[in-house]
Amino acid sequence: MTARSILQTFDVYQKARMAFVQKVADLSMKPQNTEVLEKCGALDLLRPLLSDIVPSIQQTAAVALGRLANSNERIAERIIQNDALKKLLSSVDGQSKYYKRSALFALRAVSKHSAELSSMVVDSGGLQMMVACLEDFDIVVKENAAWALGYVARHNQSLAQAVVNAGALPPLNLCMREPELWLKQVAASTIGDISKHSLELASAVRDAGCIPQLVKSLDNTDIKLKRQVLLALSNIAKHSEYLSELLVEAEIFPTVLLLLGHPDDMVKRNAAMLLREIVRHSVQLSELVVNSGGLGALIEMVNETKDQIRLPATLALGYIAGSEELALSIIISQGVQPLHAALNEEKEDHVLSATVWAIGQIGKHTPEHAKAVAENNIFPIIVKLYVDPKSSEDLKQKCKTTLKLCLQKCVHLSSLEPLLYETPPEILKYVVAQFSKVLPHDARARRIFVTSGGLKKIQEISAEYGSTLMEYISIINCCFPEEIVRYYSPGYSEEILQKVEQYSPNIATNVLAELTKNSSDTSTLIENRNSL
Repeated sequence: MTARSILQTFDVYQKARMAFVQKVADLSMKPQNTEVLEKCGALDLLRPLLSDIVPSIQQTAAVALGRLANSNERIAERIIQNDALKKLLSSVDGQSKYYKRSALFALRAVSKHSAELSSMVVDSGGLQMMVACLEDFDIVVKENAAWALGYVARHNQSLAQAVVNAGALPPLNLCMREPELWLKQVAASTIGDISKHSLELASAVRDAGCIPQLVKSLDNTDIKLKRQVLLALSNIAKHSEYLSELLVEAEIFPTVLLLLGHPDDMVKRNAAMLLREIVRHSVQLSELVVNSGGLGALIEMVNETKDQIRLPATLALGYIAGSEELALSIIISQGVQPLHAALNEEKEDHVLSATVWAIGQIGKHTPEHAKAVAENNIFPIIVKLYVDPKSSEDLKQKCKTTLKLCLQKCVHLSSLEPLLYETPPEILKYVVAQFSKVLPHDARARRIFVTSGGLKKIQEISAEYGSTLMEYISIINCCFPEEIVRYYSPGYSEEILQKVEQYSPNIATNVLAELTKNSSDTSTLIENRNSL
């Protein structure tokens, strides 16, 4: 056999390996093929190809493993169990940028499923490989490394701390300085995944100098980058007032406020999330946002958006309304009307819960605040949500708390009177209590209360003897003459009819005869006087 024939034999073998691994990689792109490939032993056949002498076969085998792991968590577990992951990592040193890209994709695919799988990747040495690749010259390798680190860090605080301990933050910050937009996007996302877990991790992000670079990136016109940067800043701001103040000092205003009106819904939502995390810490930060013009922008966003996009702006208004003066600013800025509209438009319980809570924050302070809520006819809507059997327990609790806080301050009786009808006793007692406070001191209100049917409805309320509700009803009844109270009491008409039935006609006959006699005597006297 000639040397040419021998070489041809090896060439056929090499082409067969390449054809096999390429076909498996193509088939693994479709999730429905993964189980069949697993049953056919694809994982066991791909593992030795990770150490193949041909670099293109190694790279394609890594891509195939990554695609299989990406679509099925069980396969991802098997990749670790049969040591394919270790084989993948052991072949990285000295490899081309193409192999590194494929290997990082496989690590990302395994890590994304669960914290347990991510921990196995970390224990296998994958974390060190990811961090090392962040400093590679190839931009795509950097991007894939940052992406893989993000999938590890997002699961829990322990894994995010491991990423920080591995030294990932400084190179991630450098990635934010690169001109490539997609690299900036992934780096910002990973920084956000790290900082979201705890104050310590957010402080580590601050110490790495990431905040100025993130804030600077807000000026970029790329929509996806804006989304990721705003989300990362939100994850930093939520942990403490101090970190929120650092963001303010980094001059996020007025850029963030302008982004509340951005055409992209997710940019608007993430900007509102950032403001929500800032204002929730203190009245001073809320005042800063209001004085910077953020109140009008938030109200407009609540008015113009729906569902999940509207939610963070609603919550931000609720936090701002925690201050009496700022709540009045919301009322003056016509901020109650959009919240009223949201109660009628929204269907999701958690969005309704946030809206009800924000309304309670506005109306809880003084009678003037409660009046602003009452005049928009919001109380009946909240009562309806409270009694709706489809409402979640959280929504019902928010409704009850809001009604209690606002009703205890409300003295606008014309808005309270409709609540006397079809309102549960646990809410009704707060309504009746307000009437018992106002009616003893306001004669005009007592008159209106009678003519509008309120006094009649009070008499129809069933309350246990000695209860708080009964005490309030007694105070109200004492504001009116006894005969008026009796007149509007249930059963009074029956009592009158019984008296009519029991009335004796003989008495009426005697009276009539006496009147006739008196009339006759009077006529005689008149005739005698005329004759004279």
